[in-house]
Amino acid sequence: MAAIGFAIWWGYDYWREHRFDKVIAAAARHYQLDPALIKALIWRESRFNPTARGRAGEMGLMQIREVAAMEGGFDPAYCFDPSTNIMAGSCYLKKALGRYQRTDNPPLYALIDYNAGRGNVLKWQTGAGLTNGQVFLIQVQFPSSRTYALAILQRAERYHRRGEFKS
Repeated sequence: MAAIGFAIWWGYDYWREHRFDKVIAAAARHYQLDPALIKALIWRESRFNPTARGRAGEMGLMQIREVAAMEGGFDPAYCFDPSTNIMAGSCYLKKALGRYQRTDNPPLYALIDYNAGRGNVLKWQTGAGLTNGQVFLIQVQFPSSRTYALAILQRAERYHRRGEFKS
């Protein structure tokens, strides 16, 4: 009986974590992003729950705010639709990554930006932290943002090791 229960739990868990893979792959192609990074961000933001809501008004899988959706040309009314949410969140992530191309670790900076906001990144991105991710990480004053970014990068690496999203 325990084996059946485990099999059901495993099957549900697998389905939950993989049901948006096609949409993630499409968004990654469209925005030229690493699909494992998008998926890891979704994992951290909503644990693959398309109806997730944040305390500050964030919506859906990638916890998009209304303003971010509109900046990307997306109608906030559709931010709970998984496809729209993943495209809008990927658009936002692409813009964030573009801001940090002169750093040694653009995804680290972009994830801190996604979590703590651009204004905070600009405050913390000083001295060697302007381009050196290790120094920058030390200067990030929100421990939760450091944990957030590192967890996503670690999860993305896990997806790579498992061979997800091979072309």
